[in-house]
Amino acid sequence: MSVSPLLLAIALSALGSFLGVCVASLIYLFGDKARDRLVAWLVSYAVGSLLGLSLLHLLPRALLSLPASRALGTLLLGILSFFILEKLVLWRHCHDPHECQLHSSAASLVIIGDAFHTFVDGAIIAAATLTSPWLGLTTALAAAAHEIPQELGDSAILLRAGYGRVQALGLNLLSGLGGILGALFVYVALGQVPTVLPYVIAFAAGSFLYVAMSDLIPSLHRGHIEVNPVAQVLLLSAGLFTLSMV
Repeated sequence: MSVSPLLLAIALSALGSFLGVCVASLIYLFGDKARDRLVAWLVSYAVGSLLGLSLLHLLPRALLSLPASRALGTLLLGILSFFILEKLVLWRHCHDPHECQLHSSAASLVIIGDAFHTFVDGAIIAAATLTSPWLGLTTALAAAAHEIPQELGDSAILLRAGYGRVQALGLNLLSGLGGILGALFVYVALGQVPTVLPYVIAFAAGSFLYVAMSDLIPSLHRGHIEVNPVAQVLLLSAGLFTLSMV
């Protein structure tokens, strides 16, 4: 029995949105030292998964339907768009618990920013799913890998702002509903203008490249997240390998 494209898109978007929250909540049960180590490992893994998804899956798929100049131009637009969003504080990332201390006064923006974040991720996952179910699954896994350190950072901000652990978990789960809304939005939009799907895929490649290279890789170079360089390369390679196996 086949699953409708809409239900599959919603299911995979929910997977990408909520898996990260659930795993991050479990990691928060560990002590500070163990948690910092796990975050460092997860960031390294997420870098590999996002780079692999962008350059080995999404961009090649867009190039099947678009001339190289349009596909690469749309990818560049995705990078620039997320740079602007981050400057406007509509999109914020915090993967380093030490860095999160600098943003404790901005706790009120966490849920808004995270909801917008998951909305975009859900829209990207849905677009990938409508292109190919396997591409949708790959995108959901990469989004979830990135969401784990992201949600840990958000929880750190909320806890420092005085929220309890249950409240922080509930707010993060609530913001995860943005992924489902993003999936619904893209499904309806592409139903009206299906020809824009390759552009959405190329734009998604640019967005994930920006996240990997602007937010994640710099956190691995800073001194707060300490991981042996060999371990970083191995974990990054594991992220690439996981995506190539799906």
